[in-house]
Amino acid sequence: MPAARPSYFQALAAERPDIALCRASAVVAKAGEAHAAATELGVGQHLVLKMLDAVGDCAQQTLAAELRIDRSVMVTVCDDLERSGYIRRERNPKDRRSYAVTITAAGRERLRTAEVAIPGFLAGAFAALTPEERVQLTTLLGKLLATGGASE
Repeated sequence: MPAARPSYFQALAAERPDIALCRASAVVAKAGEAHAAATELGVGQHLVLKMLDAVGDCAQQTLAAELRIDRSVMVTVCDDLERSGYIRRERNPKDRRSYAVTITAAGRERLRTAEVAIPGFLAGAFAALTPEERVQLTTLLGKLLATGGASE
């Protein structure tokens, strides 16, 4: 019996890593959104809480830039987190045009709860890869992101 021929998309992905990466990113993003819906904490919300917990208070613009979230989307993310009592926003005393964002005790607790589910989510989202391949993928993606890829 002849070997199965790769699908058109498999052949295309082998030829065009940009397309493969975009499609893989969409698959992982969809899984991430499903996970976020199940845990009732959006991906952007999770990232904001995680960064605030790690680095402390910072400007909303800094959060947007560091997490690569569009500034207009960041406003909505912060609005939702503030309504839930997970963050506080106050005028930045160093720059009255910006907001200083602070994680609250409730936000830290919500983050801890959400973090418990992450290993299971990652195991499912990357089940097709061995642990070594996941490390390799993470390393390669880190290199692409560090150089900015083609453009941002």
